[in-house]
This record gives sequence, C-alpha cells and structure tokens, in this order.
Amino acid sequence: MSISPALQWSSVPPGTVSFVLLFKDPDVAQNKGLGDVTHWLVWNIPGAATGLPEGVPTGAQMPDGSRQVSLRGPQYMGPGAGANGPFHHYTLELYAVDTATDIPAGANANETRANVFKAIDGHVLAKAVYVGLYHQTQ
Repeated sequence: MSISPALQWSSVPPGTVSFVLLFKDPDVAQNKGLGDVTHWLVWNIPGAATGLPEGVPTGAQMPDGSRQVSLRGPQYMGPGAGANGPFHHYTLELYAVDTATDIPAGANANETRANVFKAIDGHVLAKAVYVGLYHQTQ
C-alpha cells in the first residue's frame, strides 16, 4: 500500500475557500493513447489549510470535509512506473478556488475528476504545479 507524502504550501491568494489537489501520471496517456491516470484527487481541502500530512487515511471523506479518490478507490495511489521503462513525469497540481463543491467521491476516479473540475471552472484563483520523475528500481 502506498503512503501519501506530506505536502505544504503557502502564499494563498485572498478569497480562497478551498483547495483541489490532483496527482497524475500524464505519461500513461502518451503510451496508451488514453486520458492520464488519476493517482489522487483531493478536493474541498479547507481554505485555511497549509498542507496535508503524510499518510492520509483511506476513505472517501475526511473529518475536515475533504474528499478523495484515485484509480484504486478512495485513497492515495503512489507512482508505479516500471523499472524497465522510462521515467514517468508525475505531476502534482494544487488549485486555490473561491468555492467548495458538493461533488461526492464516486467509484470512477475519472468521472469524479471531470465533475470536480467542471464545478471549479471559473473559480480558480491560483494554481501551483510540481513535476517529479520516477520509476521503480530494478
């Protein structure tokens, strides 16, 4: 089982009501011609938050109202690029938004992701992106 990393952020824009965090692997899309893989989507993170702790527990809804989903269910899904292939560009995107959403954590991560991003369209105040390279050791 994968353990989510500790994340911290600062310089939050005024008017931020909540955050949306997306962790994805865009290289899978390039390799298979499909949409990229949603490794973790967390939304409704309170606007006063300055990060997420290491090891966010499994579950569709957290005590602070945040919700989460991944390709494997309501949990973090870590990187998994094979050792024999190229490094993958894992991307973390953090959105500061001026609203919260009532989107439930659905069983399908891609549908949930589409619904969350439709709900925050026009509400994004700022976006931060971090890209890291990873593949398993042999």
